[in-house]
This record gives sequence, C-alpha cells and structure tokens, in this order.
Amino acid sequence: MIPENLSIVYTSDGSATVFDSQFGENFHSTFGAVAESMHVFIKNGVALVNKKEIKILEIGFGTGLNCLLTVINKQSNQKITYHSIEKFPLTSDLISNLNYSQHLNIDPGIFDKIIKLEWEVEKEIFKDVFLKKMNVDLLNFLPSETYDLIYFDAFSPNVQPDLWTAEIFSKMFSCLNVDGILTTYSAKGDVKRAMRSAGFYVYRIEGPTGKRHILRAEKNAESL
Repeated sequence: MIPENLSIVYTSDGSATVFDSQFGENFHSTFGAVAESMHVFIKNGVALVNKKEIKILEIGFGTGLNCLLTVINKQSNQKITYHSIEKFPLTSDLISNLNYSQHLNIDPGIFDKIIKLEWEVEKEIFKDVFLKKMNVDLLNFLPSETYDLIYFDAFSPNVQPDLWTAEIFSKMFSCLNVDGILTTYSAKGDVKRAMRSAGFYVYRIEGPTGKRHILRAEKNAESL
C-alpha cells in the first residue's frame, strides 16, 4: 500500500523520484533523479575517496537510489560498508515501482537485494558490500562508528531546518575520519555557516543540471 501523501513522478532524465505532499518536496531533483545523485554522491563523493576499504554513512535512505549507484559504481578492489538512516522508510510497494533498474539497464535483482534487506541488520549483500539500514531520526541518532564519507541527503533546509544546524554538523564531524568528506546537494549560506561552525572546511562546487552549486565539506587534520 502506498501512503496518500506519496506519489511517483518522473524527472527530466527519465528516472523516477517520489513526491511527498506532506513536505511539498521531491526526493530528488526534477531535472534528473539519477543525474543528480551521480553528480552529488558518486562523482563528488565516493569517487574522491582513495581507499580500498570505505565506510559510508548516508543521512536519508529515501528511495535507495544513492546506495544502488554506489554499489554499481564500486571499484572491483574496494570493500564498502554502507550504513544508512531513515526516519520514515518508504513502503516496499512504492519502491518496487521505481524504474531505476530499467533506467540504468541493470539486473533488477541488485536493487531488490538493497530494498529487501531487513532493517537494523548489517549483511554482505554483494561481494565486499556490507549494508545496514537503520530506522532512526537523525536528531536522536548516536553514531557508534566512524566513517570516511557522509552522504547528507535529508529533506531540504526549507522544510526540515532542524536537520541542518551546527549541532547536527558537529555530530557529523565527530563521526567522520580525518580527511573524510561530507557531500550534499544544498548550497545555502546558512548551511555553509553551520558546517564551518562545526569545524569543516567547506567548498562550494558546481552543481548538477538545474542547480548552480552544491557543497562539499572536509575534515582536515588542521581543523582539529
């Protein structure tokens, strides 16, 4: 069953996203769901982490698209541990109707393994890919591990400003390894200032189609 406040919409690159009428926002850019995620989280995220073993924390599992793209773009010699938190998990009825496998021309079994993995359990779903999905509110989330990369993909500061504060980014800073990266689609001035207040070096970089800039925040040894 699909909740009344959620509906599937198709973006300009042909890939699907979800519109939440409760927040008045789409889960991804209408200029291209896959294109946006590839630019923000793959090109400017995992592709920049030069390690054989990478630990990723995702804020906002959402449709599972970021996880899927991370899996299919994994280098063959890498081990990835992927932890993702989500306060309001989408129903399997909804996610199963998203067209990511067709759009990317990949085996649908890959996405099935990601979305069907039970919550709160870490499991090797593919060779050298360990996934754990956690049903928790970011405000209450207490990281017990450290990470090399954070995908910060919460709903926008316009509708969930309490998730984009200096306090939240201090929590992210504390669980990020030295030389770690946090990448996000937002480029708001308030977000930049909150990140810098938490100790990050913040860079405004070119955004995907339809968006001028995004932010990349780094935890450098000099900032400690």
